[in-house]
Parts: sequence; structure tokens; C-alpha cells
Amino acid sequence: MIVGIRKLPSILGAAPLQSHRRLPTKLRMGQHNAEHNASKSNHQSRVDKFSKVIRDDHTGGWETCWEQGLTPWDLGQPTPVISHLCAMGDLPNGRALVPGCGSGYDVVQMASSERYVIGLDISNNAIQKARELSSSSPKIRYFSFLKEDFFSWRPKELFDLIFDYTFFSAIEPAMRVAWGQQMQMLLKPNGELITLMFPIDNHIGGPPYKVSVSDYEDVLLPLGFKAVLIKDNEHAIPPRKGREMIGRWKRSLAHASL
Repeated sequence: MIVGIRKLPSILGAAPLQSHRRLPTKLRMGQHNAEHNASKSNHQSRVDKFSKVIRDDHTGGWETCWEQGLTPWDLGQPTPVISHLCAMGDLPNGRALVPGCGSGYDVVQMASSERYVIGLDISNNAIQKARELSSSSPKIRYFSFLKEDFFSWRPKELFDLIFDYTFFSAIEPAMRVAWGQQMQMLLKPNGELITLMFPIDNHIGGPPYKVSVSDYEDVLLPLGFKAVLIKDNEHAIPPRKGREMIGRWKRSLAHASL
């Protein structure tokens, strides 16, 4: 009988009561997971729509994406690693360029009295948005935005620094050699090119098209660029961690441009 009494609480429902106490936590976890999955699914849907628009219209697709708000690459803030490098004083001064600048957050973040930054984009809507967002910036004297085609643009002066993020991966892979040639032409001898290499994975199609370190090396090394640093980007936003690396490249002194 004593043994039976000891077992009685579990038979009558002690375990179910304990499970009931844990239920709210499980529900919260389930709700969080559901919201995370829904957000991830919504983001992927936007990426798929964006990719289709660009594939269907290589010329006007970028303008359409900005008109429809299909800009899944837009972080709504400066790229974290750029903010980090600025805070550490670890960027070359002089003239800097951000091709495919979009909303211009990185342009404004990099701008200073020692560094004049030009943001370039082929989309008029992107340039207008960048100008509107930055119109009240105290740094406004140290940056500008231009609507230009990166591949045909011929500025009067060369650059000490170029920052590329989601531009290399946005263009057709067949255009990557032309991308490298233009980078070489726009940089001063011993100028620096910073590339955030993303997405490093095995997905099919694009944009964004998959990239690898060797994709950049295949383009840049024959043009006289030297890799100064290549490593995982520890400042990548959470969804991109493990799929993003930073490369810092120096342009050879031996190759002429402009």
C-alpha cells in the first residue's frame, strides 16, 4: 500500500501538470520558430521575385526593382564591417567609390573630411533615394551620388579606395572579367579594393549569383591585384554568417590606367 501511495501522484496527473507548466515556454518557442520561418520564407520570396525581374529585363530591371521595393540586398543601414573599419580608422583616405551604392548608407558612413566618397548606381530611383536619405547628413560636403553605368563610366580622377558589396554577385558571371578591368582602370596604383564576397554557397541561378574566393582571384590576380587579406567576415549580419568573406586587394603599381 505504501508503494501504491507513492505512485499515486504520477498516476493522478503530476506529470501532466509539469508538462502544462512547460507549455507556455514551448508555445513561445514554437511561435518564435514559426515567425522566423515565415520571415525567412518571405525574404526568399522577395529574392526570387527580384531575380526574375532582372533576368527578364537586364536593362530596366534594376529600375523596376527599386520602383516595386524589391531590394532584398538593402540592409537599411551601413554594412557592419564598414562601420567597424571606419571606427578603427582602417580605411584609406583620399577618393573612394562605391559602385552599385543603392540607398547610399555605406557612402555616407565612409565619408569624412579626409575621404570624399562617390556612390554610383545605374538606377535613377536608387540615386534619388540615396540623395533623399542623406540630404540632412552633416557630412554632405564629403560625398555625392551619380547615376552612371559602372562599366562605361570614365571619371576624370582615379580612386584610392573602392568598396564592392553585392555588386560582383549581382552581375552576370560572364561580365566579371569586365568588372575586374574596370576596377583596375579606376584605382590608383597601389589603391585598395575591398570586396565582401557573398553569397559563398552552391545555389543555382541568380542574381545574386554564387561566388567563391577563387572567382575573385581568377579575375583580379591576372590584372596585377594582390590579396592583402582574405578571411571570414566576423561582422556579417546573422543570416549571412558563414557565407561571407572579406577580401582586401592592392592594385599593382605596374599596370597603367585612364
